[in-house]
Amino acid sequence: MTTLTKVTVGILLFFLAQGLNAQTPVQQQIDSLKLQKEQVTFQEKEALKSEVEEIVQRQKKGEITLEEARELKQEAARKRALNIENKLAILDNTIALLERNDGELLTEQDTLPYVNKIEIGWGHKDKDNSRIFGIKYSDKSEPRPVIYDRRTYSDMVLAFGINNAIIDGQSLSDSPYELGGSRFFEIGVAWRTRVFKNSNFMRFSYGLSLQFNGLQPKDNQYFVSSGPETSLETFDVDLRKSKLRMDNLVIPLYLEFGPSKFTKTENKIRYSIRNQFRIGIGGYGGLNLSTRQKLKYDRNGERAKDKLKRGYNTNDLVYGLGAYVGIDGILLYTKYDLNPIFQDATVEQRNISFGVRFDLD
Repeated sequence: MTTLTKVTVGILLFFLAQGLNAQTPVQQQIDSLKLQKEQVTFQEKEALKSEVEEIVQRQKKGEITLEEARELKQEAARKRALNIENKLAILDNTIALLERNDGELLTEQDTLPYVNKIEIGWGHKDKDNSRIFGIKYSDKSEPRPVIYDRRTYSDMVLAFGINNAIIDGQSLSDSPYELGGSRFFEIGVAWRTRVFKNSNFMRFSYGLSLQFNGLQPKDNQYFVSSGPETSLETFDVDLRKSKLRMDNLVIPLYLEFGPSKFTKTENKIRYSIRNQFRIGIGGYGGLNLSTRQKLKYDRNGERAKDKLKRGYNTNDLVYGLGAYVGIDGILLYTKYDLNPIFQDATVEQRNISFGVRFDLD
């Protein structure tokens, strides 16, 4: 809309408002709706003009053919004509209701007080992406405005799989830890923000996660701390279970790549990665919150269980590399700690994990 047009409309609205002061509330509503009718055609024509200009630019750039451009223009014109017809019909019907019912439009149900509510659910995709960790809070008294271009989306992250350690001078097949019994679990929240204004092919993915890395020694061994050293030793009776668990709080940061489905309406544009291929490469850094060892065994005919929460000389700082690949929210996932598991160890060990990851929006 040009400046001159804005000024003209503003002057008209001013004088109309002065005249409305002497009118009844019902008549004010009706006159306001009639003014909206006058604006409908103008607004739709302006929107059509913008769409046609965009189509012309795409045709000049060679993105579409001349015939495709002609069809798109015709489709845009049909849509805008229907918009005008439908909007005018809505306004005419509203005016008729006001005149017939002396300004009463609301039913008894409509006049009930607004209430706030909390919804809990899993894996559901809200139109306004207001659900976090499966919990949504909505305030009906304050309608949420539609954001035209939403560049950031949030997901709940769940990951699990097998865990082990890369040891200097040894192959993974010679690891002293059980392959199936050593596992990891991760839970957190992640945000995705697209890098470029007009393309969603590259995104930053970042967030906050709790990682639980477990190591289960083979051959009836368990972890023993002796001064600055932590090593594996044989237990004096048969162990039914021996496992070390390290709990880490980390901040992941990935560059994510993949196609998106683009949609555009009058009120918003969206880039959807639903059912689209994704690949992410990056890393993480954070702190070791705690380390504990669990032992189960039989002694003197009685079952015993020890839970030992100690430092075990594990590194306080945790940092590493990670990657994931998949479709939509189902991904293959791997991570590798660059920091050694134990401080001042004679032979360095580094945690490595393989599994699946689910991004739940």
